[in-house]
Formats: sequence, C-alpha cells, structure tokens
Amino acid sequence: MGQGVRCVSAEEATATVSGSGDASGASARGDRRGATVEVLRKYGLLLAFCVVVIVFSVQRPETFPTWDNATSILTTAAAPLILAVGLTVVLVMRDFDLSFGAVIGAGAAAAVVGMVSHGLLPIIAILATLLLGAVVGFANGFLVAYLGGSSFVITLAMGTIVTGIEYAISDQTTIYGGIPFSYMEIGQASTLGLSNLVWIAAVFSLAVALLLERTETGRYMYAIGGNAEAARLAGVRVKVLRLLGFVIVGVTASAVGVLISSQGASYSPNLGSAYLLPAFAAAFLGTAVFKPGEFTVAGTIVGVLFLGVIQTGLTMLNLPTWAINLIQGAILVVAVLFSQLERRSIRRTKTVRQEPTSTDPGTGTPFSGGTPAESNAGARPATERTRT
Repeated sequence: MGQGVRCVSAEEATATVSGSGDASGASARGDRRGATVEVLRKYGLLLAFCVVVIVFSVQRPETFPTWDNATSILTTAAAPLILAVGLTVVLVMRDFDLSFGAVIGAGAAAAVVGMVSHGLLPIIAILATLLLGAVVGFANGFLVAYLGGSSFVITLAMGTIVTGIEYAISDQTTIYGGIPFSYMEIGQASTLGLSNLVWIAAVFSLAVALLLERTETGRYMYAIGGNAEAARLAGVRVKVLRLLGFVIVGVTASAVGVLISSQGASYSPNLGSAYLLPAFAAAFLGTAVFKPGEFTVAGTIVGVLFLGVIQTGLTMLNLPTWAINLIQGAILVVAVLFSQLERRSIRRTKTVRQEPTSTDPGTGTPFSGGTPAESNAGARPATERTRT
C-alpha cells in the first residue's frame, strides 16, 4: 500500500457534497441580494414616486388621481423642469450656478418693462431678454473657466449684481396691465389639451438630453465632470465647454422669466428667487435614479415630477407653507448626501479595478498590493499537499 493514501468514508463524502451545495446556495443568495440592491439603487426613486402617488390618491381620492390634477402638476412643473434641465448641464461638469434665480427676475423685468413702458414688440422684448441671459452666463463662464474663480462664489456674487439690475429696470414696481395678448398667449395657451409650457419643457428636455447623451460635446462635458485635468490633457477644450454651460443656464433662466411673466400676465420684483431651491433639489434627486451618482436629464425629469407631486399632495392635505418648504429642504439635503456617497463609492470601485497586478519574481504567482510574501501568505505549502 503506498504512503499518503487515505480512504474517504461515505459520511465525509456526503458532508463534502453538502458543504459544496451550501456554498453554492449562499453564493446564489448573495447574487440575488446584490441584484436587488442594484435595482433599488437605480430605480428606488421611481418606486418612492409610485408610493407617494398611491398614498396621496388614497388620502384624496376625489381630487388627486384625476386628469385635471395631472395636467395641473405638469403645467406647474414645466418652468422648474426647464430650469433644472439647463442647470444639469453645468452640474455635469461639477460647476454651480446660483445666479439663475436673479436672471429669471431680470429677464421678466426686461421683457415686461420693455413692452409696457417702451412699446417694444413682444419678439424684440424676448430677444433682448435672451441676450441679457446670455451676457450674464458668459460673464459667469469667463470668470469661472478662464480666470479660475469659484463657481459657487462667482455666481452668488453675480446673482446680487443681476438683482440690482432687475430693480433698476423695474424700479421695484409690480406690473399687471398693458402686456400684449400675443405675449401672454405663450404661457397661457394650450395645444392638444396640454399647456404650451409643457410642450416647451418637453422639447427643451429632449434637446438637452440628446446634447449630453448622443453628441461628442456631451461626452466631453461628462469627461470634464469626471476629471477636468485628464480631459484637458486628452485635448478637450475644457474652458470653452464650461463657458458654454454657463451661457446655456443664463439663456435658459431668462427664457423662464419670459414664460413665467407671460403665464401670469404680470411681473413682480424678485420673481425668480422661489425657483432656486427646487431646481437644485430636482437635479440632485435625479442622481438617485437610472445612473446613480450622475446628473442626467432623465433623472432630473423624475426629480422635478417627484417634487411637484409632493408639493401638490401636501397642499391638498392642507399643510402650511413652512412645512412644505421644510420637507423640500430635507429632500434636497438627503439627495445631496446620496449623490456624494454614490460618487465616492464609484471612485473607490474604479480605484480597486485599476489597481496594478504584480508577479512574485520567485514563483511567478500574481499578487495585488502588499508584498509577494503577504499576498501568498494564505497559500497552502507544497509540503502539506496529500501525496498519492
């Protein structure tokens, strides 16, 4: 009989097979659990959206789950959606724009005062308003991209300057009458049962989505957001694209000023301040759906609708305004924290995947990190192998 030969009993063989089965079962359960977590990461906000709709429908069955309420939510969400989608462009590149609220007010003031006090044709007033937004956006982009200023500080200061311009244009006076009918029709008319604002928001969202997802420019913008220096070294015109992003936000904000003032057939001072928080909240909420940790137009749309449904539902439940604002602020905090944690997780995953693999020069055994001895410490010595 040769040395090292050992008979295996039936009990041991059964235990071995059972252990293998248990390991396979545990692995399968782990895979299912991981798949469930991944689905929740990508679509958890959509699930929460559905839950919120169901809850409000149960609480207010006669008013909430109706076509009239649905169209009302879409109409109310149109202007915030346009803003949030425009804001998504700069957020993709990891910049901020805090001046767009002031640009909304200045744009509305320029259009309404131009028509009422100076007799401008609506088309001329609108073009002048869009030009104002483009100039503000260009100034923001130049100071941030070319002079190296902080986007947070620069746009915050620019917002104060633009608010001063708004007050100078309007003399801080509320304007109600004298607005041409053709101008009011932009925001008040409907097409195929939906407000023109909804159609404008849909077309604009589609255009920006195609820009970011289907064009080389959009891919470069995402590359800048991932690593601006690496993008620059790869030949991407980082400064130009960051400047373009701020111009897009400026023009978008001034256009929203036109839409809001045409819908309400009026202008009131500091008109755009109420739109700052919802736009950021929607954009950051959007990072919790579809592509966790990334700003996308599709995610932003879900974020805007989610906030719109919550605001409408809470209003129907007769909650005071301060409570609604408190809830919206809390949602923004949670969304920002989720976005930051998700991006850190993605960076850690990329770091682990890119960690170089070395080879033990003595044995040729691959190891990752540490020393060859540390990497092979758990290997079974050759002398302990069973001889046959």
